[in-house]
Formats: sequence, C-alpha cells, structure tokens
Amino acid sequence: MQISFPDWLTPQFAYIVLSAVVAVLIWIEGDMLKRTAGKLPKSSFFQFSSLIDTAWFFVSTVMLYAIDFEPLAIAVPAAYGIYTVFGWVYGTRLLKRRGIPDSPEDLIVPPKYIAYSQSFALIFFALCLLVLAAPWLPSLN
Repeated sequence: MQISFPDWLTPQFAYIVLSAVVAVLIWIEGDMLKRTAGKLPKSSFFQFSSLIDTAWFFVSTVMLYAIDFEPLAIAVPAAYGIYTVFGWVYGTRLLKRRGIPDSPEDLIVPPKYIAYSQSFALIFFALCLLVLAAPWLPSLN
C-alpha cells in the first residue's frame, strides 16, 4: 500500500508551514520571558518550545540542501540561519556586559534580546505567509 499525498503538500510547503509555527513559538517565548522579567520560566511548554526553535536551526540548515526551494522560498531557511547565528553573537555580547551567571537559574535574558527575538518572529512569520501565498500573487510568480 502506497500513501498518496495531495500535489500541494510538498516538502517546501511543509517546511514553510512548520517555520511559521516556530515563529509563533518564538513570539510566545518572548511573552513568557517578559512576564518573568527575563528569568527562564519553569514551564514544560517553554522548555519544549526552546528546544524546538533551537533544533529548527539545524533542520533549516539541512533543508537548504535537502529541498529544491523556489527562489523566494529559500529566504525562509536562510533567514532563520542568520537570525540564529546573529542571536548567539548578540545574546553573548549582551550577557557579557552584565556578567555571565554561574547557573541557568540565575540567567536573566536581557530585554533587548527579547525584543530582537520577537521582532524576528513577527517578520519571519510574515515571510512564511508571503512564501505560502506567492503562487497566488501575480507579481511573485
């Protein structure tokens, strides 16, 4: 028995939809961090979400090579990779200014980093929607 998928359900489509979900998770994480004044929330959802958005960097890197992206769609994994690498550098620089804590319990995520992440989440989500809508937009075909 062979499983048949609809024509529109391509690897590119699945990756872009899941990327939009990751964007929403990043936004929610930022809100959770704002509510705890930057302290890492003791929430299973937060831990799961953080794991997913960290793993998404590696998924995106693999997808750059595994999927034959359309020209506009390649911006999605590329943008996520750039966000992650610059986020690591930016976050490290912000933490060094305050002093790197001895334990994760003492870590306070700087408000500037939360703003950086949520700004990216908003733009990344919009990019995903644009890529998904591109086949129906006359100027992007």
